Amino acid sequence: MTQNAGPAGSVRPVSDSGVDDDEALAAFSDDDLERYARHLILPEIGPQRQLRLQQSSVALVGMGGIGCPAAQALAHSGVGRLTLIDPDTVDASNLPRQILFRAADVGRPKALVAAEVLEDINPGLSVGVDIQPVRAQNVANLLSGHDLIIDGSDNFSTRVVVADWAQGSGVWLLAASVTGTEGQLLCLDDETRRYSHLFPEGPPPQQNCADVGVLATSSMLMGQLAAHAAVQWLTTGNRPESHLVSTWPLRIMRLGV
Repeated sequence: MTQNAGPAGSVRPVSDSGVDDDEALAAFSDDDLERYARHLILPEIGPQRQLRLQQSSVALVGMGGIGCPAAQALAHSGVGRLTLIDPDTVDASNLPRQILFRAADVGRPKALVAAEVLEDINPGLSVGVDIQPVRAQNVANLLSGHDLIIDGSDNFSTRVVVADWAQGSGVWLLAASVTGTEGQLLCLDDETRRYSHLFPEGPPPQQNCADVGVLATSSMLMGQLAAHAAVQWLTTGNRPESHLVSTWPLRIMRLGV
């Protein structure tokens, strides 16, 4: 685990690496061949795409109800490097839905606790940690060098800063949110509409989990969907569709962005 790590170099994982399946398999350790055996035989993944995941770097802004399950899923899936960004500490009210934390972690920095758990999940994973809040002044330093960003923050101004930088810099962005039992997953890049144009007046006042509540399983589902979209985007290079998700009852509606 590294703390307050600066920008790291990153190669877009969907570029043609020029390796065939045998060469890709040779790049994995024996432990990884066993760990990812079910991925390696999947037509949708296979050796070359699994290697792309191992070479990928993802930044997660916000280690809450979306960031925790998303990070856990990416660690299990074989993404090579994660950077966890969150200035907050664990609160007892976080425990039902923020699945990387235990009661004993209350009061500790979320990003540090999450990094410890993720490194136990996958010892081959490289995890960076930053406990600074994202601001316009530091967003480039925090997010440069990543192939993809998952923004699960609960602050609209943070979301705008992250999206403006990502879309302006050509870095893929998954903006995931949930309030009550309703979720949204936006898959944005420099060819889609800007996040700030999608929400010119900001979110409605009632879209605050502290005021209206949030269902634990709804936030877990949105985090898993964000991770699934990230794996799809990183391995294929094709931007996934954006969706509105009503989780009670379950309905998924495609969004045009």
